[in-house]
Amino acid sequence: MSHDARARLSDLRRTFHRHPEPGWREFQTTARVVEELERIGVDEIAVGREALATDARMAVPDDDEIQPWLDRARRAGVSDDLLERTAGGHTGVVATLSQGEGPCIGLRVDLDAISIHESEERDHRPEAEGFRSEHDGYMHACGHDAHLAIALGTLEAVKQSAFEGTLKVLFQPAEEISGGGKAMAESGHLDGVDYLFALHVGLDHPTGEIVAGVESPLAMAHLTATFEGASAHAGKAPNEGANAMQAAAVAIQNAYGIARHRDGATRVNVGRIEGGSASNVIAEEVTIDAEVRGETTALMTYARTELERILYAAAELHDCDVTPHVISESPCVDSHPALQEVVGNVAWGVDGVEHVIPSEEFGVSEDGTYLMQQVQDAGGLASYVLVGTDHPTSHHTPTFDIDEESLAIGVNILSETFVELSRRRP
Repeated sequence: MSHDARARLSDLRRTFHRHPEPGWREFQTTARVVEELERIGVDEIAVGREALATDARMAVPDDDEIQPWLDRARRAGVSDDLLERTAGGHTGVVATLSQGEGPCIGLRVDLDAISIHESEERDHRPEAEGFRSEHDGYMHACGHDAHLAIALGTLEAVKQSAFEGTLKVLFQPAEEISGGGKAMAESGHLDGVDYLFALHVGLDHPTGEIVAGVESPLAMAHLTATFEGASAHAGKAPNEGANAMQAAAVAIQNAYGIARHRDGATRVNVGRIEGGSASNVIAEEVTIDAEVRGETTALMTYARTELERILYAAAELHDCDVTPHVISESPCVDSHPALQEVVGNVAWGVDGVEHVIPSEEFGVSEDGTYLMQQVQDAGGLASYVLVGTDHPTSHHTPTFDIDEESLAIGVNILSETFVELSRRRP
């Protein structure tokens, strides 16, 4: 890859890094992707409602949470046409490149950022080199900016290559809240896809190291539960209240006592609690946000069922009502060994690759598994590839950054893998 091409990848990544947006509010990000796709010259661009199954979206924020980001995008110069197509939380893009007869290959990457205030320390490279987040309180702290640059670079490289077939790149919204994978999987754009790849950078793998396909991503479900009781004066008449705070506390304590399962690992966590009004008032309403995970989809379902049982029992114990809702979820899907082999063989021939790991357990959750499952259920193959990158601190931290040398490595591995697969027939 030429010096100019590498510089362009870096510039693209930094542009995305400067303008992070949360799930279902990635208006500027969607617009920038469309701009690049038009420059590259793909055959079809589906935007917003055209790219998603609206009713399958999960964890969509309220209109009053969406509107400020829409207004910000309009002030930044995003066209009214694009904002109309993406309004109401319909971000995302599907690009199609057609180059003759051959297999249909899909590549899925994610658009959204995280609610983290990016470091302002001078030794944090985005701050030192002028591409720190301009959206206060939000940051690309997981590498999605790199994923976008790699995907666009791969599209351009494939267009200029001997690839024969169809390449679809799916720019999925709302991964961090596990809200967009199902909507994109059920959009119809995966129909006829023979091979699907998902991508992530880093995850404790250094620059030059590649994982050809991950195994056992944890199935996951995000839940919220609101306990409703009755308020009363905590000193004068505590017996007249129904204490939602106490019900929530009992539920939280017992959630961590869910029995381990003989078939594999499970996880549970309550990460947020909100409610009550004053120290002298019996709390009338308390809401908790929780998640469960499992080594398999069945194990996640076990943990979710047990958590819901505990929620109802705690509410009944303290004469309260509780309403649990599953906000979002994702299944467990393994990478296919045949694709792991192809990626691994290609990677060894890519400049800058020093170590190839055929497969590795993922250990976290990802709603890209919805797309993988959709393709594999229809008879295709899928793999989730890790492209190593040096990152000075862990993902989801204020000082997260990547080694931009990994961008070209990712583009070369993916584009050459797609060319290799185009010589085959599914």
